[in-house]
Amino acid sequence: MTDAAAHDEMFAALCREVGFCLHPKGEKRVLAAIPNGLDAATRAVFEAEGVDFASASGDLRRAVRDCLKANLPEL
Repeated sequence: MTDAAAHDEMFAALCREVGFCLHPKGEKRVLAAIPNGLDAATRAVFEAEGVDFASASGDLRRAVRDCLKANLPEL
């Protein structure tokens, strides 16, 4: 199983639960950020979606981070 395939459910949940449906380049950006922690991955989601992280509501930032954390596969 490729690294991207292992994370398919995480990206599907992100789309379904938060409405951030990332394109393949965006998914790669998030995958590259995951080793740097959940905060870095959360920022990468916003960058990939084209949403300004700093001006996003705290609730939205928390929802993205919580979704990533809940659906991050155990590799």
